[in-house]
Amino acid sequence: QVQLVESGGGLVQAGDSLRLSCTASGRRFGNYAMGWFRQAPGKEREFVAGINWSGANTYYQDSVKGRFTISRDNAKNTVYLQMNSLKPEDTAVYYCAADRTDEPRVGQDEYDYWGQGTQVTVSS
Repeated sequence: QVQLVESGGGLVQAGDSLRLSCTASGRRFGNYAMGWFRQAPGKEREFVAGINWSGANTYYQDSVKGRFTISRDNAKNTVYLQMNSLKPEDTAVYYCAADRTDEPRVGQDEYDYWGQGTQVTVSS
């Protein structure tokens, strides 16, 4: 069993930055690929970024490439999402998720554990 807790959300202006953190409890955090998803009001939850178990491989949704960076510290059981040049369309609840595979997958149904989410609001 893995429990995930996100933090770092908030209200910012367009162009600002935020760093989200997701800390996992339980053992073997390094056995999981990790993903960040988001869900805006009235929209489906979507994949934002993923990172493999070692941190060597990262994947991004096209709309965040060059602005967001996913990273992980397995010694701290934590995965991060650095979000720069934020836009109003980035407003959503952001979730981290753990996938019991080496490489992260895009489909949310593939993930085994989810955090409770953290709200990110970007004003124009």
